[in-house]
Amino acid sequence: MSLFRCLLLPILFLLSACGDTVQPDQPSRILAMGDSLLAWHSLAGKSISDTVSRELQEPVVDRSVSAARIIYKLPISGAAGMNIGKQFTPGEWDWVIVNGGGNDLWLGCGCFACDRKMDKLISADGLDGAIPSMLTKLRATGAKVIYVGYLRSPGVGSLIEHCRDEGNELESRIGRLASQDEGIFFLSNKDMVPYGDRSYHAADMIHPSIKASSEIGRKVAEIIRKN
Repeated sequence: MSLFRCLLLPILFLLSACGDTVQPDQPSRILAMGDSLLAWHSLAGKSISDTVSRELQEPVVDRSVSAARIIYKLPISGAAGMNIGKQFTPGEWDWVIVNGGGNDLWLGCGCFACDRKMDKLISADGLDGAIPSMLTKLRATGAKVIYVGYLRSPGVGSLIEHCRDEGNELESRIGRLASQDEGIFFLSNKDMVPYGDRSYHAADMIHPSIKASSEIGRKVAEIIRKN
């Protein structure tokens, strides 16, 4: 076995195991899939999905993986969870909690091709692109979908501050998509973080703090309760 494969296989094992909040043989009607917004604090049992599970007093299967993308073409690591669409596992899901797109723009466009990457993710009218295609497949299973939006930086000390306009445009398009399907709910977190308030972010000023994950999780749980 090559050195590359020796190094890759343990990483893929960790990726594939990352995030599950219940064992596969436990019944659950809620699946979560996405990137680090959902996966953050999962090892401590304080992720968004963990909060949803506690709020609703029912299990959530969380397949989210940090650094995952919507558009991801490498087959092995994609199948292990780096491709958000491939995180889906068949089941009798009533709800799918999903997020994504941030890594595609921040890591995938090189900060010079964001308009082209944005259009590949989702068109201006919200009807075409990788995100609508993924959500159409999820809705075809009969599940309702909650698309969770990203936090914004508090305007101080964040590496992603320059991506604010792109984030706003991405989520505007997702909002348009959700408005055309009563089974898709878009949860915006655009206004959650007060200017200058660092308490909603982890130390890297990119990922959510436990406080933010808990607040977002409660909002997700409330959507499920009401619908």
